[in-house]
Amino acid sequence: MGEPAKRSSEPGDLPATPRLAGVSWARWAWRQLTSMRTALLLLLLLSVAAVPGSTFPQRNIDASRAARWIADNPRAGKVLDSLGVFDVYSSPWFAAIYLLLFTSLAGCVVPRTRLLVRQLRAKPPRVPRRLDRLSTHTQVVVDGDVDEALGLARTVLRGRRYRVHAHDGVSLSSEKGYLREVGNLAFHVALVGVLVGMAAAQLLGWRGDVILPEGKTFANTLSRYDTFKPGAWMDVNALEPWSLTLDRFTAEFERETTGRGQFGAPRDFEAATTFVAPDGTNASRMVRVNGPLETGGGTVYLLGNGYAPVITVRDAAGAVLYSDATPFLAQDNNYTSVGAVKVAGASPKQLGFAGFFLPTGQIDPATGPVSIFPDLLDPQLALTAFEGDLFTGGRPQSVYTLDTATMKPVPGKDGRDQLRILLRPGEVFELPDGRGSIAFDGVKRFAGFSIRTDPGKIVTLVSALVALGGLVLSMVVPRRRVFVRCSPGQAPDTVRVEIGGLAKDDDTAMVEELAAVTAGLGVGQSPSERLDRPRR
Repeated sequence: MGEPAKRSSEPGDLPATPRLAGVSWARWAWRQLTSMRTALLLLLLLSVAAVPGSTFPQRNIDASRAARWIADNPRAGKVLDSLGVFDVYSSPWFAAIYLLLFTSLAGCVVPRTRLLVRQLRAKPPRVPRRLDRLSTHTQVVVDGDVDEALGLARTVLRGRRYRVHAHDGVSLSSEKGYLREVGNLAFHVALVGVLVGMAAAQLLGWRGDVILPEGKTFANTLSRYDTFKPGAWMDVNALEPWSLTLDRFTAEFERETTGRGQFGAPRDFEAATTFVAPDGTNASRMVRVNGPLETGGGTVYLLGNGYAPVITVRDAAGAVLYSDATPFLAQDNNYTSVGAVKVAGASPKQLGFAGFFLPTGQIDPATGPVSIFPDLLDPQLALTAFEGDLFTGGRPQSVYTLDTATMKPVPGKDGRDQLRILLRPGEVFELPDGRGSIAFDGVKRFAGFSIRTDPGKIVTLVSALVALGGLVLSMVVPRRRVFVRCSPGQAPDTVRVEIGGLAKDDDTAMVEELAAVTAGLGVGQSPSERLDRPRR
């Protein structure tokens, strides 16, 4: 019997065992994932995935706007919320694209770095036999011998920043433009750096928001934040012990109907604060829209502002049940603001007031209470009253809205219509049936501060600058090779010099490059007549 036929092991053959098949598929998947085409596709997909983050309100930026959007669009809001549209950058699908892109870029960069290092260490390739077949070619005759012509050509090429190597005694190979590949590689490495910086911000950074009325002090502790979003690896007990007092908030609005711009448009916001550092030292600091406060344990940004009417509620005996500057949240450019007052100490039933604060009030018969200018020209407080259980089942709720599910409207004086209250500063309204009174004592401004720490911002900034520089290099630096071959000329003491040029991509300036090399050899004859010959 003859020997069994040996199986061919050509690359196209399938592996003989399931295990080898799995390895083969894994290698194929890795090659696809780390290809440049896949990296570009994932980068495009990441940019598309970020679109909802700029289209829909995000909880980490403005939780109240996100909640209001869902409430106004209950059916679509429920579906979109289940998909993570209101928290795009923390959603699992965005993280999946992010991690795939990181892996793809890392897989692209490592082999390309090795290849670039090998190319930099390798010698330029040998001179082709037929230089006249190159797309750009010329030949000239110079005086002297071959050694002198080669030495002169070497000097000229090095002066034009070429790497030059002589493979034999009659020819030179030279190349330049590796900065193009370095820039391309730097761009991709920088993209990895941007992803690392973003990951550091998500894992180690944190962000908190707080509304602070004038005269109030905020201490940097977890319980004092209105909203707080820590990174996955952030220790919430390690917050720096500093405090911030809002001494005064000033806002400037356009009061002229002609001139600089739109009537009522904001012109400037400025918060005068007192900052107490962890070591106990205090200093007066100004916080502006584009001028944040660096605390050392977080950066304080001025993101919003509004009005906090000072409201006092008393019982029938005159005892104070509630007295505070109560922030109302602006709903439009004229600062028509909504808010709520919750009086848990009222007896026998708890009291709640909900309504509008109007900096320049006007009661419109069609739309109801509305402000017609954002500044305090005619401040008014329009409220409706409810009584019952403020906190049903102890469930948490927003301090700016009133849950009336287990409350009933307080009737008016006729006993039928709902009680409606309209107050100006200094006015007091007596509640019916011995429920006490509510007073509008004055108005304070509040500032909305966002405090955040981003440990990856330096990495992200540096990476973005490197990416920009790498992109510029990859676009403006040409990759070129120039070959020179010398041979004795027909006349005594002359040398025939052949010069060929080769560019990696379309390079219309290669003709001028060879012209400059030829001119450097001291040839009086114009080389333009002999350049850019068609291929044979």
